[in-house]
Amino acid sequence: MTAQTPAALVLEDGRIFRGEAFGSEGSCLGEVVFSTGMTGYQETLTDPSYHRQIVVSTAPQIGNTGWNDEDDESQRIWVAGYVVRDPARTPSSWRSARSLPAEMSRQGVVGISGIDTRAVTRHIRERGAMRAGIFSGAELATDREMIDRVAASGEMVGADLAGDVTTGESYVVRARGERRFTVAALDLGIKSNTPRMMAERGIETHVLPLTTSLSEVRSLAPDGVFLSNGPGDPATADHATELTKEVLGAGIPLFGICFGNQILGRALGRETYKLPYGHRGVNIPVIDDETGRVAITAQNHGFAVRGEPGERFDTEFGRAMVSHHCANDGAVEGLRLLDTPAFSVQYHPEAAAGPHDAAPLFDSFVRLMSEAR
Repeated sequence: MTAQTPAALVLEDGRIFRGEAFGSEGSCLGEVVFSTGMTGYQETLTDPSYHRQIVVSTAPQIGNTGWNDEDDESQRIWVAGYVVRDPARTPSSWRSARSLPAEMSRQGVVGISGIDTRAVTRHIRERGAMRAGIFSGAELATDREMIDRVAASGEMVGADLAGDVTTGESYVVRARGERRFTVAALDLGIKSNTPRMMAERGIETHVLPLTTSLSEVRSLAPDGVFLSNGPGDPATADHATELTKEVLGAGIPLFGICFGNQILGRALGRETYKLPYGHRGVNIPVIDDETGRVAITAQNHGFAVRGEPGERFDTEFGRAMVSHHCANDGAVEGLRLLDTPAFSVQYHPEAAAGPHDAAPLFDSFVRLMSEAR
């Protein structure tokens, strides 16, 4: 048996967890967060919303199904680092093209395995998400040196990251079958499955860079505008917020998810704030404040819109309401304008892997565009 390379997960409060190198050796810095999903690690690692985050999987066994070439949510792995307890020795799936650690090594992603991820998760729940680093191989240093490197890294509050993950050039995802609608999607970190689900409903999606102007949006003569998920602090997304205000003022139907929900909230004059440790997983209950219906949802966010369940408030675009909230902590999970065609949710109706309770929200967007016509 070959000797394992020692590695350390170092948190900014001085807590250190020791294990073995997993994936690429070296070092990485980011915000340490935990995800409770039992499956879907490939989609998690390639989700741009995880940019500059070190993800801890609470599921103990990771890598069983290997890595394939079909399930990526973007063109690359975006997590800063990956923390697992018990990596699979050999992947077992007919779809697997290579192992998870092989893909991490290929893309230079640093990870650590063999640590008690339950203890890490409890620590984050008690102390909150915080800066951290993974160090292995030649990058492994004294405790003081590693803690100092973590302490010198950037914080997530105030981090403007959407520009790092947005597309450099616009591209089009065609509708399947007859084209019924055209949607301009502002790419704040969009996942591949979002335009795919729109395509299934006859929507042609034009995915646009973050810097897109209203005139460029109008040039597409869109039936609707979509605000995608994405990383970072929504308080830094000034251009996206101003564009959203212009879209609302023009009366173009709008739908936002995750980061898009926070952008809509800020466009409506609401504050956003950082959650203690965020919502990340595929089993988070959300309550519809009008019907009382509960949906099990997939989520990945560390910030939220300030508000109360069912709250109604006035905006420069008419009346609005908090349409959904989290059953676990009461956090705002959705917004809807009552006098303008716009709504958003904090969770992921396009989730893969994940529950399908929220998938009909894309049908709601279709109805909104149909009514606006």
